[in-house]
Amino acid sequence: MAKRIIPAQMQSYYDGYHFAPAVIDGKHVRCSGVIGTNLSDGTVSDDPVTQFKQAFDNLKLVLKEAGVSFADVTEMTTFHVGLQEHIETFIGVKDQYMKEPYCAWTAIGITELAIPGGIVEIRVTARKPD
Repeated sequence: MAKRIIPAQMQSYYDGYHFAPAVIDGKHVRCSGVIGTNLSDGTVSDDPVTQFKQAFDNLKLVLKEAGVSFADVTEMTTFHVGLQEHIETFIGVKDQYMKEPYCAWTAIGITELAIPGGIVEIRVTARKPD
């Protein structure tokens, strides 16, 4: 059976929205999409850089709880409101967290996210080290 990963700071998401932030399935850690919300009050910054960093920090929390790191990520899918407007800024922030060798990545432009004001959602799959 798959193990659910729910960092204490994200328990409200599990309770309110009925999803696990991540699931360990054998050697794979499958993370749900993470938005750049402030985990203490659920707000998002109007500043794209701040929001992107918060999303990666939130994702880092999930990965750590699952026993992996950004170095173990094999695939990333990102969903962007205003993809063309923010992609270069997003890449600059992403590269502070995701280092070579880079994982597979798909970026998708969308019209809105579940959290009002959210402009990026990041979903990853990582492989637990042998």
